Amino acid sequence: MAKNSEDTELSVRLDKWLHASRFYKTRSLATQMVEGGKVTYNGQRTKPSRTVEIGAQITLQKGNEKITVVVQELSNRRTAYKVAKNYYEETPESVALREQVAEQKRLEKMSYTASAHKPNKKDRRTLQKFKIDRASLDNYN
Repeated sequence: MAKNSEDTELSVRLDKWLHASRFYKTRSLATQMVEGGKVTYNGQRTKPSRTVEIGAQITLQKGNEKITVVVQELSNRRTAYKVAKNYYEETPESVALREQVAEQKRLEKMSYTASAHKPNKKDRRTLQKFKIDRASLDNYN
């Protein structure tokens, strides 16, 4: 799929690049994420057919974490992770933000205390009534 006789001039669609870089398991999932606005190309929403260029900044959402990467290499073939991780470089700000969020989640887990017993029927009814009352207040405001 080379434009010229050289392999350096490769034209790759965004959804194919995301799949080849192992951000999403399937190309159709990558397409859905781009169409759903979970992926931005140089800070703007785009289409899955957008041609990827070296040096472009791609921000994507994978699960609950946001990752910002800079394109280093182009490829439309899915390869081993050790090879695919050379296709991009994550920005230092993105790494710092992900580490900060992971630390917050770890601290939240440490502060969590489980209930001493399983809720009985009365406890469940009380909790359900509380949730219903709270939902009605939220809808009222």
